[in-house]
Amino acid sequence: MSDIRPFRALRPRPDLAARVASYPYDVISSDEARALAEGNDISYLHVVKPEIDLPHEVDLYDDRVYAQGAKNLRRLIAEGVLIRESEPRLYVYQQRMGDHVQAGVVAACSCQEYADGLIKRHEFTRKDKEDDRTRHTHELNANDPVFLTYRQRTDIDTLVDRVRQLEPVYDFVADDGFGHTVWVVPAELTEPLQEAFRAVPALYVADGHHRAASGARVGLERRAQNPHHTGNEPYNYFMAVVFPHNQLKIMDYNRVVKDLHGHTPESFLAAVAGKFTVTPDAPARPEHGDQFGMYFGGRWYRLEAKPGSFPDQDPVRSLDVAILQENLLAPILGITDPRTDKRIDFVGGIRGLGELEQRVDSGWAVAFALHPTSLEQLMTVADCGEVMPPKSTWFEPKLRSGLLVRTLDIW
Repeated sequence: MSDIRPFRALRPRPDLAARVASYPYDVISSDEARALAEGNDISYLHVVKPEIDLPHEVDLYDDRVYAQGAKNLRRLIAEGVLIRESEPRLYVYQQRMGDHVQAGVVAACSCQEYADGLIKRHEFTRKDKEDDRTRHTHELNANDPVFLTYRQRTDIDTLVDRVRQLEPVYDFVADDGFGHTVWVVPAELTEPLQEAFRAVPALYVADGHHRAASGARVGLERRAQNPHHTGNEPYNYFMAVVFPHNQLKIMDYNRVVKDLHGHTPESFLAAVAGKFTVTPDAPARPEHGDQFGMYFGGRWYRLEAKPGSFPDQDPVRSLDVAILQENLLAPILGITDPRTDKRIDFVGGIRGLGELEQRVDSGWAVAFALHPTSLEQLMTVADCGEVMPPKSTWFEPKLRSGLLVRTLDIW
């Protein structure tokens, strides 16, 4: 079962929602956040990226950063920018990116279910990032939404569609052209939605593994500190937007590498041809799995993984990101740990393949375009208790922060 609960959100006044809503903390740099928030003192970036209000030399993990985030959240509440819902509610959050539309239920999800593996993950987290988000959540006494998914169910779709026929509380197009619409779920549909989700055997972290891990960790830490713990306290849950899997869009997550690890252009191409069928002057974008685009020396090549070069029945090692890593990046280019190697960078598909060309034309050695990982592959890996290689998925559109805020002391 999946236990979802309504909560009394803090949310912007309708006339301020577009100005408050911000990118999540982990998709933009501090400098980008400063530029985006310039002249907008109610942007939620002041809460999720509070370093933008401090001198540049202040370390991201400095005590002052966390204190500033909590101060900024209190200010938005005190100034009436964020208002408290009068009673616990569920919400529906819809996003539009061109012709693509996805709508999810915003709810409080169980820390215990995360700990028990009923909210499944497909990535490892980094301790420094998890520690950072854990402290940030403790200091704010609030959390940002986690992006979850589940195997689509018609009964949930029907209920969500009923909500979407009502008048939304927010409906705007952000500066990037993506649309965001929010509805408050009527009280009479809360229990039917909860009942429908009880039949969902598992939820999956799609995006925001560090937010999910830190949200659950805060709940478990507060539980340990409360001698009168009952299990129903608000801190036992973290906020998430839960989408059906068939509405989500995973984009390609591409790679660029700084040098050829001592190879000449000729020896590099010869080594690649040992594991891949190489076709020069081919289309840049892969047409299916096991196929890659490679931009090298001012031209695109098509790489096709040779039969037998990877275990096609292994749910992890048969992923395109694993095929590229095990057959090219590690053995040929010497990148054995892409999490820490400074010679590799990752480019989300939202930036387009032109970004790969630009990076190589400006000095990087080679770029690789990948076919997107599928939702079915993601859920299969999670169901097996495995994790994907780093930077396997890039979801768009991203959730906006600040549209709905959940504090950990009030239902």
